[in-house]
Amino acid sequence: MEGVIVNFRGSKRTKSNNQMVLKVSKFEDKEKAKSLIGRSVIWKSPAGRVIKGKITNIHGNSGALRVAFEKGMPGQSVSQKVSVE
Repeated sequence: MEGVIVNFRGSKRTKSNNQMVLKVSKFEDKEKAKSLIGRSVIWKSPAGRVIKGKITNIHGNSGALRVAFEKGMPGQSVSQKVSVE
């Protein structure tokens, strides 16, 4: 299953560099998205580097998910596809 990284998770003044907001197209609401909590996520950079993460919680009411990655994510990862396992 594929998803798209929407943005960094953060507030007005603080951004978390290892937590991202993810949107999966098949899950449009909060209740369906809850079934994905605990799954692993893999992002592959254009250079071939692989960064793994885990879905920790839902984000908002439209089915977006919070993902905690093991390392800081580069800015080029925003709006790129990830695989959800």
